[in-house]
Amino acid sequence: MLLVFMDSVQKLASGFTLDLGPLKEPLGFIRVLEWVFTIFAFATTGGYSGSSHFTVNCNAAEPKDVNPVFAYPFRLPKTPYQIPPCNGSKPDDTYLQGDFSSSAEFFVCVGVFGFLYCTATLVLYLGFQHVYRQTSRGPIIDLVVTAAFAFLWLVSSSAWGKGLTDVKWATNPDHLVMNDQCNGTCKPGEFPSMGRLNASVVTAGSFTRRLLSTRIPTHQQPWRKKGPPGLSHITEGP
Repeated sequence: MLLVFMDSVQKLASGFTLDLGPLKEPLGFIRVLEWVFTIFAFATTGGYSGSSHFTVNCNAAEPKDVNPVFAYPFRLPKTPYQIPPCNGSKPDDTYLQGDFSSSAEFFVCVGVFGFLYCTATLVLYLGFQHVYRQTSRGPIIDLVVTAAFAFLWLVSSSAWGKGLTDVKWATNPDHLVMNDQCNGTCKPGEFPSMGRLNASVVTAGSFTRRLLSTRIPTHQQPWRKKGPPGLSHITEGP
């Protein structure tokens, strides 16, 4: 079995012919942009961690900082935090509210698979262009998969956009100071920095529009039926 595998790898490698020409065409150039977009989209979400902030102001004591921490995949009740009571008693654990992991993980999953597909197709375009162009089957399959990814990007980015809105609300200091343990002694602090998460949603939206407006029309060209020779020169009579 190992010999069969090695023979298959050798045949595959022997058919590899590097050609950077497709990068100068919409087919390859747009795929490179998609590859970059997918990396940026899932990396900005998957590696995120942040914290909210508010202070507890007792009568004569120094203000005490409270920093609830949260991170991807945004199961907010996972990490407890404590609000120091003004009466000196032992503080109880408090939790952020809301589990938004499903939309975040779905978004990152689509991004990862999109990255893998872009990588595979770039290898196909640049190394096996003669195989890709041999029949219309390759471009058709590529179009179908690209259209499927466009749909998944649309759904996942919409879901994550809604999830991000909910995360912002759940970690808003103005909302956190309404906790019963504050008893009116808490003061809102800095809002969590979510520029990366905002960028992920904007990037996903731009990526989806690019797929729908440029990528799919580009894929339709290889199998468009051409008219008879000289048909383009025929003009209607008066």
